[in-house]
Amino acid sequence: MCFGRLVTAMGAMVWPMLTMILSQKMGMSAEHISWVMALFGILSLPTNLIGGKMGDHFNKKLNIVFLDLVSVACYIICAAIPLSAKSIVLMFIAATCQNMEHPSYNALTADMTKTEDRERAYSLQYLCTNLGFVMAPTVGGFLLRDYLWLAFLISGIAIGCSSILIFFMVKDISPVEDVSQKAVYQTDREGEGLWTVLKENKTIVLYILVVSGYYAGYQMYNYLMPLDLEALHGDSGAVIFGTITSVNCIAVVLFTPLITRMFPRLPETVKAMLGQALLVAGFAIFCSFAGQIPFYYVAMIVLTCGEVFSMLAESPYLTKRMPASHRGRVNGFVGVVRTGVTGIYQAMIGFVYGRGGAEAAWVVVLISGGLFVLLCILLIVKDRKVYRNLYDVRER
Repeated sequence: MCFGRLVTAMGAMVWPMLTMILSQKMGMSAEHISWVMALFGILSLPTNLIGGKMGDHFNKKLNIVFLDLVSVACYIICAAIPLSAKSIVLMFIAATCQNMEHPSYNALTADMTKTEDRERAYSLQYLCTNLGFVMAPTVGGFLLRDYLWLAFLISGIAIGCSSILIFFMVKDISPVEDVSQKAVYQTDREGEGLWTVLKENKTIVLYILVVSGYYAGYQMYNYLMPLDLEALHGDSGAVIFGTITSVNCIAVVLFTPLITRMFPRLPETVKAMLGQALLVAGFAIFCSFAGQIPFYYVAMIVLTCGEVFSMLAESPYLTKRMPASHRGRVNGFVGVVRTGVTGIYQAMIGFVYGRGGAEAAWVVVLISGGLFVLLCILLIVKDRKVYRNLYDVRER
């Protein structure tokens, strides 16, 4: 599964460049781009729920393969036709299918690992994904101007290769039995709806809001940063952004095993807070030194550290505190809330950008990021009270 993600990521040259495709290739304004991305987010809401239900009710491995094949078809068609609104729609369908498979991926990983090993398992998947991402964005930046069709083709081929790997090499997907004290909150509750489980776990709802706030803020890396780079550096902005993204992936490869090993006992809630705080710090560095290229990479490294902490928190937090029977639906619900919050947030930032420019937009991003840091602190206090067993086991 990890190797499949690595191969897929090696072909991820298109979606990270969406802002620049809409801006440079299709001539859209910053405000129009924000509305397009918000619309994509809204349209993908029901698909996240569908993906979650598929993860709980159908064969998780076959879910992944089927959704991958739809993405492959979309990208190959994009490579064969001239760039147009149809291409953007096909890109959206491909990206939506990739999102729909995440609940199956996350739930299958949880099924195949014990609670005590889960953080390392998710860390390994994240590491492999970013190993694949290392060169893809840089290559995509060079292909953007004259060979965009080739980027589409490479993405389709790479996803197809990962589907073949998963179909033939992932065989035993039987859930492992975990009877440790840490697994006490993961007991199956078949027959109960997702809403019933969430009502009894309000702290998880708070965590989902925190995760959504982080994700919405992180999207400014793919929205405001490319627009600023294009405004400051012209056509070179795409290449600079591609190299920054590659630095992000290299830093992930270096820092993920390091942070995983250095902070194994740090609660997931504290990791979430550190992720949010470092996100704000990274954006602050980028804004403070706009136009000075070396500081872009400094900001990216700070952002990456926050990204690693946030990733190490998310899936382990949810899978340790929710019934195993609801893992797919919980992941789907997280996708819905995250997408909804991100869509509203992007529309708001696009409106501010259109009225007040980049500086006003960044001020809103930094202030809202600070508010989510405070929300993380509230989560830390509440989580320790509600899930005492996890903390008691950890402290021993």
